[in-house]
Amino acid sequence: MRIPPYFKFPLWQRFFAGAAAGGIISWLIFFYMHSIMQEKLIQKLHKQGEYIKDLEEENALWEEDYNKLNDKNLERLTIQEVKVTVTNFNLYKLDRLGVAEAVEKIQDDLNSTLLSKDLETVYEARSLLKKSIENKVLEINKKKYMLEVSEVLYYTTLKLEVKLKQVK
Repeated sequence: MRIPPYFKFPLWQRFFAGAAAGGIISWLIFFYMHSIMQEKLIQKLHKQGEYIKDLEEENALWEEDYNKLNDKNLERLTIQEVKVTVTNFNLYKLDRLGVAEAVEKIQDDLNSTLLSKDLETVYEARSLLKKSIENKVLEINKKKYMLEVSEVLYYTTLKLEVKLKQVK
Protein backbone atom coordinates (compact mmCIF):
# COMPACT_ATOMS: atom_id res chain seq x y z
CA MET A 1 0.00 0.00 0.00
CA ARG A 2 1.23 3.35 -0.95
CA ILE A 3 0.61 6.87 0.46
CA PRO A 4 -1.18 8.93 -2.15
CA PRO A 5 0.78 11.87 -3.47
CA TYR A 6 -0.71 15.15 -2.18
CA PHE A 7 0.69 17.36 -4.91
CA LYS A 8 -1.86 15.99 -7.28
CA PHE A 9 -4.80 17.02 -5.06
CA PRO A 10 -4.89 20.79 -4.57
CA LEU A 11 -7.75 20.40 -2.08
CA TRP A 12 -5.40 18.68 0.38
CA GLN A 13 -2.72 21.25 -0.25
CA ARG A 14 -5.12 24.07 0.54
CA PHE A 15 -6.32 22.25 3.68
CA PHE A 16 -2.79 21.80 5.10
CA ALA A 17 -1.77 25.31 4.09
CA GLY A 18 -4.90 26.71 5.79
CA ALA A 19 -4.22 24.60 8.92
CA ALA A 20 -0.63 25.84 9.05
CA ALA A 21 -1.68 29.47 8.48
CA GLY A 22 -4.48 29.13 11.08
CA GLY A 23 -2.05 27.63 13.59
CA ILE A 24 0.43 30.46 13.04
CA ILE A 25 -2.29 33.13 13.29
CA SER A 26 -3.80 31.55 16.43
CA TRP A 27 -0.36 31.45 18.10
CA LEU A 28 0.22 35.09 17.19
CA ILE A 29 -3.16 36.05 18.67
CA PHE A 30 -2.41 33.98 21.79
CA PHE A 31 1.00 35.63 22.28
CA TYR A 32 -0.53 39.08 21.72
CA MET A 33 -3.34 38.49 24.25
CA HIS A 34 -0.94 36.92 26.73
CA SER A 35 1.50 39.83 26.49
CA ILE A 36 -1.32 42.39 26.95
CA MET A 37 -2.55 40.51 30.02
CA GLN A 38 0.97 40.25 31.46
CA GLU A 39 1.55 43.95 30.89
CA LYS A 40 -1.66 44.81 32.76
CA LEU A 41 -0.67 42.51 35.62
CA ILE A 42 2.80 44.09 35.80
CA GLN A 43 1.26 47.57 35.93
CA LYS A 44 -1.16 46.43 38.65
CA LEU A 45 1.68 44.92 40.68
CA HIS A 46 3.71 48.11 40.29
CA LYS A 47 0.76 50.23 41.51
CA GLN A 48 0.16 47.88 44.44
CA GLY A 49 3.87 47.99 45.32
CA GLU A 50 3.81 51.80 45.39
CA TYR A 51 0.59 51.74 47.44
CA ILE A 52 2.11 49.31 49.95
CA LYS A 53 5.25 51.44 50.19
CA ASP A 54 3.15 54.56 50.89
CA LEU A 55 1.12 52.69 53.53
CA GLU A 56 4.27 51.42 55.23
CA GLU A 57 5.69 54.95 55.37
CA GLU A 58 2.40 56.26 56.75
CA ASN A 59 2.29 53.40 59.26
CA ALA A 60 5.83 54.22 60.39
CA LEU A 61 4.83 57.85 60.96
CA TRP A 62 1.73 56.82 62.93
CA GLU A 63 3.75 54.35 64.97
CA GLU A 64 6.36 57.01 65.77
CA ASP A 65 3.63 59.44 66.90
CA TYR A 66 1.99 56.68 68.92
CA ASN A 67 5.25 55.86 70.68
CA LYS A 68 5.85 59.54 71.48
CA LEU A 69 2.35 59.84 72.95
CA ASN A 70 2.88 56.68 74.99
CA ASP A 71 6.12 58.09 76.38
CA LYS A 72 4.37 61.32 77.31
CA ASN A 73 1.51 59.44 78.94
CA LEU A 74 3.91 57.26 80.90
CA GLU A 75 5.42 60.42 82.31
CA ARG A 76 1.98 61.60 83.41
CA LEU A 77 0.38 58.42 84.75
CA THR A 78 -2.43 58.86 87.22
CA ILE A 79 -3.85 56.68 89.96
CA GLN A 80 -7.06 55.13 88.66
CA GLU A 81 -7.82 52.55 91.31
CA VAL A 82 -6.81 51.69 94.87
CA LYS A 83 -6.75 48.07 96.06
CA VAL A 84 -6.17 47.15 99.69
CA THR A 85 -5.60 43.64 101.00
CA VAL A 86 -5.31 42.55 104.61
CA THR A 87 -2.81 39.74 104.98
CA ASN A 88 -3.04 38.54 108.58
CA PHE A 89 -6.75 38.56 109.44
CA ASN A 90 -6.59 34.80 110.10
CA LEU A 91 -4.23 35.45 113.01
CA TYR A 92 -7.00 37.26 114.89
CA LYS A 93 -9.70 34.89 113.63
CA LEU A 94 -11.70 37.62 111.94
CA ASP A 95 -14.58 36.92 109.61
CA ARG A 96 -14.38 38.00 105.99
CA LEU A 97 -17.30 40.40 106.27
CA GLY A 98 -15.60 42.48 108.95
CA VAL A 99 -12.35 42.51 107.02
CA ALA A 100 -14.18 43.48 103.81
CA GLU A 101 -15.86 46.39 105.60
CA ALA A 102 -12.50 47.54 106.97
CA VAL A 103 -10.90 47.30 103.53
CA GLU A 104 -13.80 49.28 102.07
CA LYS A 105 -13.33 52.04 104.69
CA ILE A 106 -9.63 52.27 103.86
CA GLN A 107 -10.29 52.32 100.14
CA ASP A 108 -12.94 55.02 100.47
CA ASP A 109 -10.54 57.22 102.44
CA LEU A 110 -7.75 56.69 99.93
CA ASN A 111 -10.00 57.07 96.87
CA SER A 112 -11.15 60.49 97.97
CA THR A 113 -7.56 61.76 98.13
CA LEU A 114 -5.58 59.70 95.62
CA LEU A 115 -7.77 59.07 92.58
CA SER A 116 -6.68 60.94 89.44
CA LYS A 117 -3.50 62.21 91.12
CA ASP A 118 -0.19 61.98 89.30
CA LEU A 119 1.72 58.84 90.09
CA GLU A 120 4.84 60.89 90.67
CA THR A 121 3.08 63.10 93.24
CA VAL A 122 1.72 60.09 95.11
CA TYR A 123 5.12 58.44 95.12
CA GLU A 124 6.79 61.57 96.48
CA ALA A 125 4.25 61.66 99.32
CA ARG A 126 4.64 57.96 100.12
CA SER A 127 5.80 58.52 103.69
CA LEU A 128 2.76 60.70 104.38
CA LEU A 129 0.51 58.06 102.80
CA LYS A 130 2.08 55.31 104.90
CA LYS A 131 1.74 57.31 108.13
CA SER A 132 -1.86 58.26 107.41
CA ILE A 133 -2.75 54.59 106.97
CA GLU A 134 -0.79 53.43 110.00
CA ASN A 135 -2.39 56.08 112.25
CA LYS A 136 -5.86 54.80 111.41
CA VAL A 137 -7.71 52.79 114.03
CA LEU A 138 -10.37 50.43 112.73
CA GLU A 139 -13.09 48.72 114.68
CA ILE A 140 -13.80 45.19 113.52
CA ASN A 141 -16.21 43.03 115.55
CA LYS A 142 -16.10 45.50 118.47
CA LYS A 143 -12.31 45.27 118.71
CA LYS A 144 -9.90 47.99 117.70
CA TYR A 145 -7.07 47.36 115.28
CA MET A 146 -4.24 49.48 113.94
CA LEU A 147 -2.80 48.99 110.48
CA GLU A 148 0.76 48.41 109.44
CA VAL A 149 1.69 48.83 105.77
CA SER A 150 3.75 45.87 104.61
CA GLU A 151 3.91 46.53 100.87
CA VAL A 152 2.92 49.28 98.44
CA LEU A 153 2.93 48.97 94.63
CA TYR A 154 2.68 52.19 92.66
CA TYR A 155 1.16 52.16 89.19
CA THR A 156 -2.20 53.11 87.72
CA THR A 157 -3.60 50.77 90.36
CA LEU A 158 -2.20 51.51 93.81
CA LYS A 159 -1.96 48.19 95.65
CA LEU A 160 -1.52 48.17 99.41
CA GLU A 161 -0.92 45.18 101.64
CA VAL A 162 -1.59 45.89 105.30
CA LYS A 163 -1.30 43.90 108.48
CA LEU A 164 -3.56 44.26 111.47
CA LYS A 165 -2.33 44.91 115.02
CA GLN A 166 -4.73 44.66 117.88
CA VAL A 167 -4.88 47.73 120.11
CA LYS A 168 -4.97 46.90 123.81
